[in-house]
Amino acid sequence: MSNIENRKNDHLDICAKGDIEHQNSTLLEEVQFFHEALPEHSLDEIDLSSRILGRELEAPILISGMTGGTENALEVNHALAQTAQKWGLGMGLGSQRAMLMDPERTRTYAVRDVAPDILLMANIGSVQARDCGALAAAELVDAIGADALCIHLNVAQEIVQDEGDRDFRGCLETFESFAKTLKKPMVAKETGCGLSPQTIRRLRDAGVQWVDVAGGGGTSWTAVESQRGSARQQALGAPLRNWGIPTAASVAFAHRAGMKTIASGGIRSGLDAARALALGADAVSLALPFLRAYANGGETQLHDTASSLIAELQAIVLLCGGSSPASLREVPKNIGPALQSWLSSGESTD
Repeated sequence: MSNIENRKNDHLDICAKGDIEHQNSTLLEEVQFFHEALPEHSLDEIDLSSRILGRELEAPILISGMTGGTENALEVNHALAQTAQKWGLGMGLGSQRAMLMDPERTRTYAVRDVAPDILLMANIGSVQARDCGALAAAELVDAIGADALCIHLNVAQEIVQDEGDRDFRGCLETFESFAKTLKKPMVAKETGCGLSPQTIRRLRDAGVQWVDVAGGGGTSWTAVESQRGSARQQALGAPLRNWGIPTAASVAFAHRAGMKTIASGGIRSGLDAARALALGADAVSLALPFLRAYANGGETQLHDTASSLIAELQAIVLLCGGSSPASLREVPKNIGPALQSWLSSGESTD
């Protein structure tokens, strides 16, 4: 088994069982809704359908990119894709770096046979995108029938990994080049450390229209790496476990900058989803809850997880007096002091 296969399998095992979440909050709990006792709507008429990246979804919920490149990944991706197909959700795939190294691994990312109708997002790291160029990246998208390409930013994880990337020069130029040449939508995606106002502004000016903020408060990839590597990897990963900008702040920064925004990083419930949508997200994305549902209860628990998220989000929209996910931006809400502090600090960098 190759080094990359070992790493991919280690990541799945550690995420399924390990203590790998941020110890700091997403700050989503700082968004408190005013209850509406006279909503003047029927629960059945609350319509969660949303158009995301050119595709109609039954609810603005995505199963975040997790894995690919191994036999275990093939099994996981098929199960996740079938869940997305059944519930009308979107889905991302894990990094396709393995496909770049060995095209025969393409089948471990191929899910269109079980999910022909879903919003499907391809995925490659910014360094690999820089090195392979737009044409090769477009081929990765087309090879799996994806609708969009996520280019992920994972600097903290890479510098902790013994085998990780160290040179991140030229990645912003890559986004600018891809924005001009890719025929399908592109998403700039963080991986657990969030996006600052400065970074968001630079991406926007480079032509990026969609961001996935993947803020602090959810899975910490520095914590994951600290549990699988050398003494050096452990020593660097542990103190960086809580590095990053809280998800709630990152969502608000992106919305304030006029970006189309996917909220991820610690979304664990329909209430979390509603709070992120209220801050300006167009959709939310979850990885760990779906991975652990599959690890603990297979496809049955995957479907239960999706069903619960949808039902909870629908109920909260009604309880706020709204009629759709987008209406949550306008309903009355109270923002707590910790989140207010982040937002005020961010204003000085806009």
